[in-house]
Amino acid sequence: MPELPEVETIRRDLAPTLVGRRFVSVELLWPGIVRQPTAEELERRLPGQTIAEVARRGKYLLFRLESGETLLAHLKMSGSLVLRDTAEAASPYLRAVLTLDDGRRLGFYDPRKFGRLWLVADENEVVGKLGPEPLEPEFTPQELYTRLLRHGTPIKALLCDQNFLAGIGNIYADEALFYAGIHPLRLAREMQPWEADRLHCAIRISLERALANRGTTFSRYRDAYGEPGRHWEALLVPRRPGAPCTRCGTSIQRIRLRGRGTYFCPDCQG
Repeated sequence: MPELPEVETIRRDLAPTLVGRRFVSVELLWPGIVRQPTAEELERRLPGQTIAEVARRGKYLLFRLESGETLLAHLKMSGSLVLRDTAEAASPYLRAVLTLDDGRRLGFYDPRKFGRLWLVADENEVVGKLGPEPLEPEFTPQELYTRLLRHGTPIKALLCDQNFLAGIGNIYADEALFYAGIHPLRLAREMQPWEADRLHCAIRISLERALANRGTTFSRYRDAYGEPGRHWEALLVPRRPGAPCTRCGTSIQRIRLRGRGTYFCPDCQG
């Protein structure tokens, strides 16, 4: 699933091109992609609207419109938004096409059909319950520690909870916990203040490094130009079971935690 670095990479790609542009048409090849309002209503309301800002909240892309409405997109497991100068090549995975007033087309591709679009007057209807943004200055080590104390949940599961912290998923939770030297099954409320400080730093490092490499592509993720992210080569623990730890040489282990594959070094994170 695209996480914060992947969605933020797409946002940065799209913002310079889309701000000030106007939607002229919407083609829904799979109407089920629209969560709110109805597909017919979105096709009617979106054309003619001008994009004032391209923003991100957690794993959501937000196209804030001059009318005050917001078009939101969530890529879910396998979605991608690709901007093209010409009509898309035939693809069975193309679910929606948003055409702009300069002729360019924003295609929403999604093999697994989990991705969704919303057009709402109040974006908080969709993203209002998300936790803090981990890269914002307001997210401090003290705030992280205070929030950790409220939960008797394994720390890996908690980091993947979007209501706890927005934008982190499986890949970067594993990576941050490795950087911080914290076992994924450790209960959140057992953390000491110094561990919260270290985890706070590790979260930011893992996300910023991924951003510098334009995200991680294992299979489906593509940026707004249709290119894969490069960060998979730099990952230290995710999807490396049996590989030697880069710090101590111990084999990376894989366990299942609440349905998610979880990777860690049993020595460095013991």
